[in-house]
Amino acid sequence: MPFSLFLALKYLRPKRSFTSVVTLISVIGVVLGVAIIIIVRAVMTGFGDMWKEKILDFKPHITIAPGGGGVIEKEESVCRRLEMVPGVLAASPGLETRVLVEHRRRVVAPLIIGTDPQRARRVMKLDRMAAGEFNIEGDSAVLGIDLAGELGVMVGDDILVYSPMNLVTKDEVYFPERLTVTGIFDSGQRDFDSGFIITSIAVARDLMGMKSGVYSIHLKVGDPQNTAKFSKVVDDVRAMIPFHTVRTWREIDSQLFNALAVEKNMMVILLMFITVVAIFCVTNTLIVLTVQKTDEIGLLKALGFSSRQVMGAFVLHGWIQCLIGTALGIGAALLILENLHVLVAFLARLGVEVFPKSVYGLAEIPWRVIPGEVVDVAVSVIVFCTVASFLPAWRAARMDPVTALRKE
Repeated sequence: MPFSLFLALKYLRPKRSFTSVVTLISVIGVVLGVAIIIIVRAVMTGFGDMWKEKILDFKPHITIAPGGGGVIEKEESVCRRLEMVPGVLAASPGLETRVLVEHRRRVVAPLIIGTDPQRARRVMKLDRMAAGEFNIEGDSAVLGIDLAGELGVMVGDDILVYSPMNLVTKDEVYFPERLTVTGIFDSGQRDFDSGFIITSIAVARDLMGMKSGVYSIHLKVGDPQNTAKFSKVVDDVRAMIPFHTVRTWREIDSQLFNALAVEKNMMVILLMFITVVAIFCVTNTLIVLTVQKTDEIGLLKALGFSSRQVMGAFVLHGWIQCLIGTALGIGAALLILENLHVLVAFLARLGVEVFPKSVYGLAEIPWRVIPGEVVDVAVSVIVFCTVASFLPAWRAARMDPVTALRKE
C-alpha cells in the first residue's frame, strides 16, 4: 500500500477526539448535499415526465388548423386521408370554444371540446373514469372531476351550457344547451380535470351557430417522444395537407416545458451551494488535522518522506471523505425516493400537505432518476472536494521539519 494512502486511512480511523467529530460532520454534510441535489433533480425530471404523459394522453399530438382561419370542411374525408400517413394512429375533428356552464346557480367558464363520438377515444386516453362512462352521444357531456366538484354535479345531472355567440351577435339569441353528464374523468392533472368539457360535434356546432365544418383536426401518433420519427410524421402531414397550420404538442406547450427546464436548472444551481458548504467543511477538517498533526508532519519530513507524499496523504484524506459522503448520499437519495409516497402520507397524517393538487396540478409526487445526472453530481462533488483539499495539503507539505518539531 502506498505510504500516502496508508497515512490517510490512519488519520481517518475513528478516535474519541475533536478531529473525528469534525470529520464525521464533514461527511454528513457531503451526504446531505449530494442527497438533496439528486432528490430535487429526480423530482423535477419526474414533473417533466408526468406533464408530458398527461399532455400526450389528453391532448392531441398534432393539431391541424386552416391556414387563413375559418373552418375545415368535409372533416371526415380529411381524417381518413390523414390516417393513411405512416405513423398516424388516429385522427379526430374538433371544435373548441370557451363557454359558460351553470348548474344550480353555480357558474364556471371551461373550454368545451366538440369531437366525433366514434373517434374521440382513439385520440384521447381517458381510462380513469371517476364515475359513469365516456359517452358523448347525443346531448351528453363528459367533464373532469374537479370541474364536477365546482359545479356540484354527479352522473345523470343536467347542466346548462351558454353559447359565447351571444356576446358577438346582437340580432340573434342563442339559447343554452341542456346536456346530461354521462361521465366524470380523473386525469390526475388539475388543469384538465377543472377546465374541460367534452361533448359531440353536433352540440358544439349548435353552440357556435355552425352547420358544418370544424376548427381543427387532432392526430395521435405512435411514438410522439421519438424526435426523428415524430418529425418525419409531421413533415408527411404537412405534405398531405398544404396551406394548413400544423402544430405539435411540443410547440403548443413549449412555455410549460421551458419553464420546467429553467426551474430545474435554477434549483440545482441554488442547491449546489449546500454542497459547497459541505466541501468547505472538508477543508476545515484538513486544516484542523494539519494543525494537530504538526509534530508528526515534521517527524515524517525529518525521516526523509517527501513533500509530495505528505501532500498526497492529506489530499487522499479529503478525497476519501468526499467519496464516502457521495456514496452514502446517493444511497440516501435513492432510499428516500423509493419511500417518498410513505413520507408524504406520514406528513399528511400530521396535517402537513406537501403536495396539494390545487397548487401543483398533479395527483402525486413524480420522480425519475437519470443515471447520467447522478454521475454528474458525484463527479462534480468529488472533483470539488479534491481541489478544496489541496490548500491544507499544500500547507502541510511546505512545513519545515525543524520548525514543526520545535513546536512540539
